Parts: sequence; structure tokens; C-alpha cells
Amino acid sequence: MSDWIAIAKFDDLPRLGARVVQFDTVRVAVFRTSTDEVFAVKDACPHRGGPLSQGIVHGQSVTCPLHNWRIDLATGEAVQPDQGCVRTFETKVEAGQVYLRLADTAEETASVACAAHG
Repeated sequence: MSDWIAIAKFDDLPRLGARVVQFDTVRVAVFRTSTDEVFAVKDACPHRGGPLSQGIVHGQSVTCPLHNWRIDLATGEAVQPDQGCVRTFETKVEAGQVYLRLADTAEETASVACAAHG
């Protein structure tokens, strides 16, 4: 059984914007950059839980709309001088469909520390 979940058509993701996907245990913000890369992070800034999905996307980062914290979308890390991180999720695009991987496996090790913060 596949652990990839089809969440949206690629063309439905706005360039430099986000869509939110709600799961039982987590709300995920899925972003599309100006170069058509797709990233997914927990939709809560590590600072005060602001909705990252409503932030401004620039390059491979998003600026939280509440207090201007910048989060690297690839790593989930806050950009200096801010500290903290948010959980990231694997994404892939195949045949115009965006997929998200939610599986709890050893491969999530890099996100475990962030899960404690975010």
C-alpha cells in the first residue's frame, strides 16, 4: 500500500502561494514557488503558531504573516536570527498531480526535532 496521498492538481496550486490540506492530526500548507517547486510544511509558525499558508513566498522560503519570521520551506528551519523549526513533508509531482507523504517512518528522522517545536 502506498503512503503517498494525492492532494491537489499541480495547476491548482497558485504560483508563490499555498493551499491547505487538513488531516486528522495535522494541518499542512502546500506551497508552489516561482520556479514551480512544491514544498509542504505544518501550517503553524514555530514562533507563535501563525498560519504559514497565509504568508508571502519568496525563493524557497515563506514569511509568517504575524511576526515576519522567515521559514525555509525545504528544511523547515527558521532563518537567522530567528530560531526554531516546523515539520516538513515530502512532496512529489507526477502527471500533473501533487502527492504528499505523511507516513511515520524512520525516514522522518530529520523532521522529528521539528515536530517537537512545531
